[in-house]
Amino acid sequence: MKNRLIVIIMAIMMLPLTGMAQKSIFDKYSDSPDVTYVNIKPKMFQMIAKIGVSTDDPEAQAYMDMVKSITSFKTIVTDSKEISAEISKWVKSRSGGLEELMEVKDDGAEVKFYVKEGKDADHVKELLIFVTGIDKVMDDKVEINGKQRKIETVVVSMTGDIDLNEISKLTQKMNIPGGDHLEKKKA
Repeated sequence: MKNRLIVIIMAIMMLPLTGMAQKSIFDKYSDSPDVTYVNIKPKMFQMIAKIGVSTDDPEAQAYMDMVKSITSFKTIVTDSKEISAEISKWVKSRSGGLEELMEVKDDGAEVKFYVKEGKDADHVKELLIFVTGIDKVMDDKVEINGKQRKIETVVVSMTGDIDLNEISKLTQKMNIPGGDHLEKKKA
């Protein structure tokens, strides 16, 4: 009986630690002055879906359809080596439940795309993009929270019913390294 009581007390004491371990990297750094944090809420995507843009441009319509399918978008951009290391650890632990879709290494920068399978081969429920080492390939500084800095790491998480074909087109237009290989890798 005494041993059982000790085990129960230990389990109760460990509960706060397990809650902290499951905290998202986005939640942890959302208020940090060392990051730029963006979190687009589902309501915003619902509003975009209701805009009803009528256009004759098929690319613009495809883009709107893709945006409507996203239910969550979160990103962190930082130049902090310490935060970058924590983001890297978080991505590594998070990626266990995801499939690595692609990895691109170029001059010290690394881009990884992870996905959680969706309704078919062209769709995913979650897309996680992790970019590190950007400071090694970018000469210019960018403004982060009012300060000129060199970006070290970017992590992006999108959830919804995401069409990989449309993401590929978007990443090509945004000049994201490896975006043109998304269609080839998913096949």
